Amino acid sequence: MIEWLVKFDHNNISPLDNRYSSKINDIKKVFSEYSLIKTRFIIEINWLLYLCDKKPKYFNKISNATRKKIIKFRDNFDDKSVIKIKKIEQSTNHDVKAVEYFIRDFFKKDKTLSKYVHLIHFGLTSEDVNSLSYAIMLKDGLNIYTKDIVNINKILTKSSKKWKSLPLLSRTHGQAASPTTVGKEFKVFSNRIDREIVKLRNIYPLAKFSGAVGNYHAFDIAVDNINWPEFNSKFIKTFNVNQNRLTTQIEPHDWIAEMLQIITRLNNICIDLSQDMWIYISNEIFKLKLNINEVGSSTMPHKVNPIDFENAEGNFGLSNSLNDFFINKLTISRLQRDLSDSTVLRNLGLSFGYSKLGLSSLTKGLSKVTPNKELIYQELDNNWEVLTEAVQTVMRYEGIDNAYEQLKDLSRGQKLNKKNYVDFVNNLQISTESKKKLIDLTPAKYIGLAKTL
Repeated sequence: MIEWLVKFDHNNISPLDNRYSSKINDIKKVFSEYSLIKTRFIIEINWLLYLCDKKPKYFNKISNATRKKIIKFRDNFDDKSVIKIKKIEQSTNHDVKAVEYFIRDFFKKDKTLSKYVHLIHFGLTSEDVNSLSYAIMLKDGLNIYTKDIVNINKILTKSSKKWKSLPLLSRTHGQAASPTTVGKEFKVFSNRIDREIVKLRNIYPLAKFSGAVGNYHAFDIAVDNINWPEFNSKFIKTFNVNQNRLTTQIEPHDWIAEMLQIITRLNNICIDLSQDMWIYISNEIFKLKLNINEVGSSTMPHKVNPIDFENAEGNFGLSNSLNDFFINKLTISRLQRDLSDSTVLRNLGLSFGYSKLGLSSLTKGLSKVTPNKELIYQELDNNWEVLTEAVQTVMRYEGIDNAYEQLKDLSRGQKLNKKNYVDFVNNLQISTESKKKLIDLTPAKYIGLAKTL
């Protein structure tokens, strides 16, 4: 924390780069400018090595000594390398070309390496390098996100099991309704998240590596007896990315949209959970654990606020807003390409950053809550009218055709207590067995199959 404060820059415009910086370190490492430049650099180096290793008949054969020299150069990439590349970019006004020139300048200083300068960026368009770079970064970002959402689900599953038998008054339209259990309500969210995680794990990153407008022109004109689509596809798979073989100059980004749509649904599930927890806390169904060092209000010292759930809701909303724009923008491009996707792609990390903040706050919030059992049972005991569903259903089963209307006259807009309820049941013309079943019933016991579910 102290280290972060030392690096704190009051001029940063985004809270992701100052206030929340320490909470998204893994996301920053994946989506930073440094990471983008380094990924491009690695792709350029690995492509050159791949050409020489796999097709020495057509490209310069590479010795072990030369290979080690190139790999050492690749693996020693650091902040100084980025600074040099950014300096070149000031002149070229082209980010990928700056990486190419950086490698070229290094190779030219070495008598052996200078023989391979012509193979740097061979056959590629900058979009090939960028497409693969973003696919790699999004793959890594997705792995981080998946771990975080799985962790949330573990917490929900644990809570669901812990409180599976704890009854809870339901609320439909904000009004008292048939009881449930705390565990079952947590299980609903866990189950929703589970389904989306399955879909998330079926997302396969795609990239293109097929030259200008996607037709392998440069590759084919240079060497026409190599199966370039297959050859390039195998190269991309070394990064655990699949090739989209049929593209324009850009990969259409449909897979990115699909991934972000799943994340948006997960964000929405988490917003739904955050809002429900906020309401439960507001109604004192859940209590918040106290932290003596926290301040709930600058003027009201008694307050213990559900800020973690509020922060989660806000950050999930920011992520969703960004996702909505990305989904609608990135899948549209004029003709073979326009450059408007380039500046947009640079912001993908923001969505992951805000979503991670939301998950972090939600995790923290869930760790602070505990059911207020005394109030839960008190609320159930104050709402005997919720048993009217049970009574009218048993009456129907026993053949009474106006059961609903009788219960409506008794209970709609009115409060029932145990005495009213028992008196009504005792006066029913139903079997002794059914009557006993209803007399033994209480709001706390009327939970259906919630415990089993």
